[in-house]
Amino acid sequence: MNISVVPTGSGPDPSRPSTGPTGREADAAHLVELMARSARGHEDAFAELYDLTSARIYGTVLRVLRSADHAAEVTQEVFVEVWRQSARYAPEKGSVLGWMTTMAHRRAVDRVRSVTSEVARDERYAVAGADREVDHVWEGVEQKLDVERVRKGMASLTAIQREALTLAYFGGYTQSQVASLLKLPLGTVKTRIRDGLIGLRDALGVEA
Repeated sequence: MNISVVPTGSGPDPSRPSTGPTGREADAAHLVELMARSARGHEDAFAELYDLTSARIYGTVLRVLRSADHAAEVTQEVFVEVWRQSARYAPEKGSVLGWMTTMAHRRAVDRVRSVTSEVARDERYAVAGADREVDHVWEGVEQKLDVERVRKGMASLTAIQREALTLAYFGGYTQSQVASLLKLPLGTVKTRIRDGLIGLRDALGVEA
């Protein structure tokens, strides 16, 4: 089923009576009915389910991804999964919205991990040439020194050099992510990391 994600509502149909708990229970029961009909292959029921829940699901995904384009793509993936997995929904285990929201959050987190991994890989390739000397220095540090000596060497650096190196080489963050975390320009972070590595080498007597 081809789904074009354009959130169409903010929740249950406002034309349906919703006066207090009775109204909410009726709305929840209606979603269960739509899910059951979707599981039997009724596309009209799935279309209504989409209309009633798409805005909520899109909002859940957007809060994680903070990108409208990525959120639209992931929301589409979620509804395709809902259509395919509708027969597995069990009302006794929770509400339809709860089930779908959990699915949406999981998909959004997976997308974050995927994008982060791709960005990290691309950045490693992009800076490989420029940072070859720095990488050589770090390889020398890694190969020749034990953890305790590295810690002592780190203590000799400035606070910002130490923090940048810790995030980049011990925390596994990319240089762009370090810049974001420290709220500094990317060029400044690259300089701090390079200077920190050189300072670490000098402090520990590692030959470049």
